[in-house]
Amino acid sequence: MKIYKTVRGLQNYIASLRKSKKRIGYVPTMGALHSGHMSLIQLSNKQCDITVCSIFVNPTQFNEKSDLSKYPRTFDADSALLKKNKCDILFFPGVKEIYPKDVDTSVKINFGKLDSVMEGAHRPGHFDGVAQVVKRLLDIVKPHELVMGQKDFQQVAIIRLMLTTLKMKTKLVVGPTVREAHGLAMSSRNERLSKKLRHEAAVINDTLLWVKDNIKKYDISTLEKKAIKKMTLPKFKPEYFEISDGLTLQPLKLVGRKKYVVACTAVWAGKVRLIDNCILINILD
Repeated sequence: MKIYKTVRGLQNYIASLRKSKKRIGYVPTMGALHSGHMSLIQLSNKQCDITVCSIFVNPTQFNEKSDLSKYPRTFDADSALLKKNKCDILFFPGVKEIYPKDVDTSVKINFGKLDSVMEGAHRPGHFDGVAQVVKRLLDIVKPHELVMGQKDFQQVAIIRLMLTTLKMKTKLVVGPTVREAHGLAMSSRNERLSKKLRHEAAVINDTLLWVKDNIKKYDISTLEKKAIKKMTLPKFKPEYFEISDGLTLQPLKLVGRKKYVVACTAVWAGKVRLIDNCILINILD
């Protein structure tokens, strides 16, 4: 696995791969890697000739400076895991490489109502930072495929709209959420949970699955209220639980004949904020 810390070094090497007609897949991360990330690396390996992974803790998408400072940084373990999973290139830039003073990295896109609900409502400006860094990284790597995980459902929707709006040639590929044995969605934040809280956090996935099983039994308002109640436990505080149109992310009052419906939630487990989702109905195909 080759490791690059500069944009110039990475781009020079990728240019040589392009001349050889190699198809390039790209997995952007903020490090603290786990099996969920590795599933995306494996998906990229399956679909492309070369897999690039970046590790960059992006300061522009953190609402709280304390959250940024607490974010785990485990480069040695991360690089070893990437090598084991046959990642070809690791891009590990500093802030000045991603946001140089002489480059305008701003992204001016109207996300409509996509960024006004759920995460967007509770973390103002978050998706502006996400779009900014993903656009910048895509401009650097110029991959054929961008591989992201379903766990960040709203983020995926934002990036899909950005790719379409800016007419970018990169194809978005979404991998399924990978879960721990008891059902908790794998996340770098899980490492900050106590062993007890980590196990008890399975209530989030259990609740999502309960809602999926009962989507036709109760109306949406009742389902959301019951879901909040199920997850309101000692040391657990739901921030939101919303059943939405899977394409627009707008809250639903009725399922009706909707072909794509998703439930998304954010829950505080102690001082750690966890997000998860479950596709309740998908009959688009």
